[in-house]
Amino acid sequence: MKRIASFTGTLAVLTIFATANYSYSAKNDLAAIKTEVTKRHDEAVKRLADWVKQVSIAAEDRGFPEGAEHMAQLAREAGFQRVEIVPTKGKPGVFATLDAGAARTVGLYFMYDVKQFDPAEWKTGHPLSADMIDKPGFGKVMVGRAAVNQKGPQSALLAALHAIKGAGRKMPVNLVLVAEGEEEIGSPNIADLVLKPEVKAALEKCVGVFMPSTMQGPDGVVTINLGSKGVVELELVASGEKWGRGPAKTVHSSLKAMIDSPSWHLIKALDTLVSDDGNNIAIENYPKPRPLSADEKEMIANVAKVRDEAKMKEQLSTKQWIDNLPMQQAMERLQSQPTVNIEGLVAGYTGVGGMTILPHRAAAKLDLRLVPEMKMSDAVAALKAHLAKRGFGDIEVNVTGGYDPTSTSKDSQLIQAQVSTLQRAGIDPLLWPRNAGSYPGYIFTGEPLKLAAGHFGLGHGSGAHAPDEYYLIESTNPKIQGYDGAVMSFVEYLYELGK
Repeated sequence: MKRIASFTGTLAVLTIFATANYSYSAKNDLAAIKTEVTKRHDEAVKRLADWVKQVSIAAEDRGFPEGAEHMAQLAREAGFQRVEIVPTKGKPGVFATLDAGAARTVGLYFMYDVKQFDPAEWKTGHPLSADMIDKPGFGKVMVGRAAVNQKGPQSALLAALHAIKGAGRKMPVNLVLVAEGEEEIGSPNIADLVLKPEVKAALEKCVGVFMPSTMQGPDGVVTINLGSKGVVELELVASGEKWGRGPAKTVHSSLKAMIDSPSWHLIKALDTLVSDDGNNIAIENYPKPRPLSADEKEMIANVAKVRDEAKMKEQLSTKQWIDNLPMQQAMERLQSQPTVNIEGLVAGYTGVGGMTILPHRAAAKLDLRLVPEMKMSDAVAALKAHLAKRGFGDIEVNVTGGYDPTSTSKDSQLIQAQVSTLQRAGIDPLLWPRNAGSYPGYIFTGEPLKLAAGHFGLGHGSGAHAPDEYYLIESTNPKIQGYDGAVMSFVEYLYELGK
């Protein structure tokens, strides 16, 4: 996911301490379902492995329509009576409904696409092999692209539905599922799926929408997030053709003495976007973020009290925060500040040895993170105007995806059910204002649906978007739930939502 990655090795989601043991409900219904979860463990893990092997990468136009077809089949097998593959202007989505005759209806948001990968960077198997390995301090994990982002927790939710059905128990809620195939490229066509009349009508009946996730870090901590930052994904391209200066094709580097360089032109443009240290946005007339509220500052202070700063830095492979800030202030910055980040910067030759050329084209991949009261459209407009005013109007601004920030009230039924489920398990969660990562929750929380939206699910995994991504299957760490524990957390949550 541009994902809204959980804090299981990243700072994208911060968490709080929880009790080590997850106690299940004593209700006979749930006890029977728990037995069924254990019985079906192997088939559920195989289902996840098969899903990991079925790759769908929107950025590479790889695995389509097979990815959507696989997602549709998973929904049918889990008990959804109506399952449709929905065309969009890009990759297809999947819409499914499960009518249990229940009093309440809950929405599910899935993504079936995954991030790109380079097998040479992976040290523990091929990214599509779904290898099971022993990970010290954790237990047996499944390694593979999308193991945690997002197929692992999504498969655990599906396993919960299989177990409820297998135990002969009635589903406590009706379900509406929307699954998209372009989340990893910024969800450019999600409105084609979610706002299709029959899909929108089904979602309007929901008390809220949640995405299966992993809420436990290596120390077993858990949090409830009330939103996510928005994001803009774009590419800046400088070329001799568009600039009218520099070469229109790559030439010998000796000619730099009398020909302009598109590469330097791009670098100079990038330098105007941020302060000298690169940490503050300097784009003229850029939309302003809303300051943190007193309530949000209190949430952050409560979390800062229980975080192990040294461990956090170790997990993030950094030695200091921006401006050497203390942890609480660094956390406040994480929550309150938009960002301009360079994902990649490419021009000319990057292979072995040198190649004395003057490239005719240079490109930079950027992502812009947005916080509440900032709009994607305003950010893009300000960026284009800023570049044009400074003599960089020739640089192409190619927006590939993105969306606005999203927020949900802590008093919503969706969030309060999470609190109740966790508290019944002996976990007293603290709230966190928003995830520093992004997902297209705006499509649910904004007009016209205006629904509550969030994430839920125990379990652990890490490495989203990175080599050696993993999801915990059999836990040897008493602070963290393995696959079956994650499945039961979804069972408990669905029954809580059905109350």
